[in-house]
Amino acid sequence: MVKRIKLRTLLFGGIITLLFVVLIGRIYWVQVVKGDFWYEKAKTRWAAEEKLLAKRGTITDRDGNMLAMDSVAYDIAVNPDMIHKLNIADEVAAGLHTLLGKPEADLLKIVTAQKDGKYYQQREIHEEGWKIDKELADKVVKFRQELYDKYKTKDVGIYLFEDQKRYYPRHSMASQLLGYVTKEGQAASGIESFYNDKLKGEDGELKYEKDGKRVQLAEGEVEYKPAKDGQDIALTLDMDIQNYVEKALEDINQKYHPKSITAIAADPNTMDILAMANYPTFDPNTYWDMSYENAYNHSIKSLYEPGSTFKIVTLAAAVQEGIFNPNATYKSGYISVPGAPVKDINKVGWGTITYLEGLKRSSNVAFVKLGWEQLGGVKLMDYINRFGFGQKTGVELGGEASGAINVNLSIPSDIARASFGQGKVQVTAIQQIAAVAAVANGGKLMEPHIVKQIYDPNTKTTVKTQPKVVRQVISQEASKKVGEYLEQVVSDQEIGTGRNAYIEGYRVAGKTGTAQKVINGKYSQDKFVVSFIGYAPVENPKIVLYIVVDEPNDPKAGGGAVAAPAFKDIVYKSLKHMGVSPDVKVTENGKKEVTVSVPKLDSLTVSQAKTQLKSRGLNVEVVGGGTKVIQQVPASGASVHPAQKVYLITEQRDKLKIPDMTGISLRDALEIASVLDIRATVKGEGYVVSQKQITKNGERLIELTLSPQTDAVNGETASSDSEDAKANADDGTNSAEDQKVDTANTQ
Repeated sequence: MVKRIKLRTLLFGGIITLLFVVLIGRIYWVQVVKGDFWYEKAKTRWAAEEKLLAKRGTITDRDGNMLAMDSVAYDIAVNPDMIHKLNIADEVAAGLHTLLGKPEADLLKIVTAQKDGKYYQQREIHEEGWKIDKELADKVVKFRQELYDKYKTKDVGIYLFEDQKRYYPRHSMASQLLGYVTKEGQAASGIESFYNDKLKGEDGELKYEKDGKRVQLAEGEVEYKPAKDGQDIALTLDMDIQNYVEKALEDINQKYHPKSITAIAADPNTMDILAMANYPTFDPNTYWDMSYENAYNHSIKSLYEPGSTFKIVTLAAAVQEGIFNPNATYKSGYISVPGAPVKDINKVGWGTITYLEGLKRSSNVAFVKLGWEQLGGVKLMDYINRFGFGQKTGVELGGEASGAINVNLSIPSDIARASFGQGKVQVTAIQQIAAVAAVANGGKLMEPHIVKQIYDPNTKTTVKTQPKVVRQVISQEASKKVGEYLEQVVSDQEIGTGRNAYIEGYRVAGKTGTAQKVINGKYSQDKFVVSFIGYAPVENPKIVLYIVVDEPNDPKAGGGAVAAPAFKDIVYKSLKHMGVSPDVKVTENGKKEVTVSVPKLDSLTVSQAKTQLKSRGLNVEVVGGGTKVIQQVPASGASVHPAQKVYLITEQRDKLKIPDMTGISLRDALEIASVLDIRATVKGEGYVVSQKQITKNGERLIELTLSPQTDAVNGETASSDSEDAKANADDGTNSAEDQKVDTANTQ
């Protein structure tokens, strides 16, 4: 018996000892052999990590006006489990459908979502409920509060989480240039895409150790990597000039309904891009609603046969080579070119005329004789290449096209047609503006740029873009002569094809263009690209502007009728905005600015009033949809600059929209505000350079920003408005250029 007990005790002790040895071995294995592995595992369970989001850099215009920025946004999520318990799925789906516009059936699937027979605790509502603005978020909060009150609970399964999104406060302004950032944070196009690496910054992170209640351990390890905010980009754009351009493109669209319109304005001395616009456009805040074509930047991507605007290149080359004699004569109308004889735009010509008259009339024959006969193919092609065609300009935007100059020097018709901008010549708008800027600025081809400076908030440093000269193309003397010749294309009101771009008091140089489009390998008889390019003032250029209109709905309307009036409107406003005054006439009584007297227009039909104003060279804007003039601003008898608009009021004030008042005097602006029964606030003195409509306490207000005009003669500030005023705070006539070319003989 004792022996059996001892045996059992020994066996039990052996088992206990064995288990103890196994336990010690296991502890040794875990703590020593695998100690590092399990320590890292433990640290993972203790560790908490927070992502520190970097702020995306801003994009502004040259004066700091905001164009793109990060903004507070909200994400909506629902709790299907809670919604099921309250039995309100249908009500929640219907309410969110009304607010978000998402199909009710899709919302019902989200608010009743299950997995393995259990309702989800949280489901997000994409896309409509993702990164919504505060206004919509407030409506969701109000709807949620109504459910709180109805069901006497503080949780109805609807949640909002703060987020951030990219916001474009100017909406569609310069949208193709800026591009956009998707809700997923992907930079899609434009500046946003090209400079994404600089704009996006670098996210940081915070790692720390926590206890079971997720409270940070006082003695725990902490790893901190600060976020690096993105860099801020200031563009060369001038928001006011951009606005003038976009308004002018809208007006062209309303009248001619073209396929697209493109415009670029630049400072020819630095090649700062002051404005870049395309129509139709889109709002990057709601990019998902746009057509793809509306986001396409034709300014740098689309290729055009430039037509007669390209004659500037041939003219500049001929002047530089000493070939162009303005008083020499030639027989216009027709020239025999092997393979493709060329006729002038009116087919029969104007008889024997001077080359200067040929330039004014945009004679194809004159330029074939200059380019093909006198310069020759090799030299003409050399100048085309030196002016930058057939190569990218280097502007800071992705997707720029190189253009295509495929002229075969062994084929005379290729050279002849290239001399007046057709045939194997395809260019981009940005190439055209750079080339004509070289003609304007003394002969220097410069690299265009859209970025003024980039500021890095992390290093507190600013990198400024400096003007870059690519090469000297023509001499300063040749540049001056070409400008004087091109000025006559505009100033000659009898035969100048660019006469609709004439601005009284300013010296304007320019050239129209009308090119037939190639459809299925043949030149179309009714589809055209019309354009105008020019600069002002000729003696000291401040702005060069190119406008391209693709397929206006009037096949008889050329560049002189469609694009030149818009050029005039934009350049006049821009020069006023820049403080460039018109020249003044000096009389025996002293100096006097060139003015025109406004006729009496009350009670006339709109058509009659337009005719009278056009005969005086005045611009007109019809305010309202009526057929008769009820009131006019300025009043009859007033003396105004010829480029200023006269407003024809055709409806009662409660039906009227606020017109564009840029460029008019304060007195006239206040009179328009009075007619519209809208209160105006004024900043500055002189002439209106920008306006902004706001609503305050239910009342419409308009904020007017004014800038004084500097007298060109004596440097004094001139303003047509008295302190009392402040206290009381187109139809273009077709030119010869506009007549279409006989396809068989000229294309």
